[in-house]
Amino acid sequence: MLLIAFLPTFIYSIGQGAIIPVISAVATDLGASTAFAGFIAGSLLIGQALGNLPASSVVSRFGERRAMILAAMATIIGALISANATTAWMLMIGVLLQGLMTATFALARQAFLTTYVPRRVRARAMSSLGGVFRSGMFVGPFLAAWLIGLTGTPQANFWAFIACSILVVISLLVLPDIEKFARPGQPSVANTAAKPEGLWRTIVDRRDVLVRLGLAAGAMMALRAARQVLLPLWGISIGMDAATVSIVMGIGGAIDFALFFTSGWIMDKFGRAASAVPAMVGMGVGFGALAFVHGAPEAQWWFTAITWFVAVANGVGSGIVMTLGADLANPVQPAPFLGAWRTITDASSATVPFIVSGLVALAGLPFAAGAFGVIGLLGAFVMWRYIPIYVPKPPHTGPIQLGGE
Repeated sequence: MLLIAFLPTFIYSIGQGAIIPVISAVATDLGASTAFAGFIAGSLLIGQALGNLPASSVVSRFGERRAMILAAMATIIGALISANATTAWMLMIGVLLQGLMTATFALARQAFLTTYVPRRVRARAMSSLGGVFRSGMFVGPFLAAWLIGLTGTPQANFWAFIACSILVVISLLVLPDIEKFARPGQPSVANTAAKPEGLWRTIVDRRDVLVRLGLAAGAMMALRAARQVLLPLWGISIGMDAATVSIVMGIGGAIDFALFFTSGWIMDKFGRAASAVPAMVGMGVGFGALAFVHGAPEAQWWFTAITWFVAVANGVGSGIVMTLGADLANPVQPAPFLGAWRTITDASSATVPFIVSGLVALAGLPFAAGAFGVIGLLGAFVMWRYIPIYVPKPPHTGPIQLGGE
């Protein structure tokens, strides 16, 4: 059953991984300034953040499988626009559409696991989903490099996303219908669609948890985004060349990836806080320590050690944001809450490049690192305080069976 979520996710993420490294280069080739090229690249994240609330309505109305099919088909349109773009503005429209559809695809697969995977193994399922996504994102850049070498133009990589999206549609049509796995007596998501105002009612009714744990989850996503934005800048600023920084970051990514199932096991065995709190403390301490070693002797060794330490901390928390969202959502109709939850977390990620730029311009890299260290420790406190209240650790009783409890 999990193949229904995992296989399309792997294929789709390969396509994403193929286009992300080249968006800025394509924009520059089309005449965009450096600043505008960066904005176009960020349009993918902006689209994801803006797309979550509408995506929740799509998933509630059509069900998870059909929502993923629709998202993949619309992704093809966005990628076609980008592949044939003749201006930077045309490219931005295509990238933004791909971001919007990524939000729908991601929310649909999370809603599926929320509805059909029992809570006792939910964290392992969510962490594994994250691992599958990361593996596809790992393969994608290599596909991108091969296509650029073959065609001589980075714009050709959008055709890879088109091909992957077509394969996603085929796989979802060939694999068994998700709704056939519904538990006896449990209506399918599509048949229990909320009224149009259900989304907004959910936001109002659940505003307490969205403000508390939602913002804490947003802080975690901000720290994760800061890894990808702040750490490479730091490495370059202390005299490391781009290739060495890439190797250090790549090893960190491998460390992070290696821990995804361990994180799920910790959450299912010891509760969600056992993963969330150490992860946020570790990342907070890592960024905080980084603030004090910029001009220190052996700064490059400090950078390497801290980068890998932060990777371990992030790996321990792999899947926690999706798992908490699933735990807090209505298991029969999860899409409205997940839409609001993912809007907060995706918006947090999308704003990080602008926050880093502002903090660096205001007070320098060490100040920016210290600020994210404080964010990590504050987020850890909120997680420690409220996870036991909103997501108490359940007793482990009875056999584990996917598709029923």
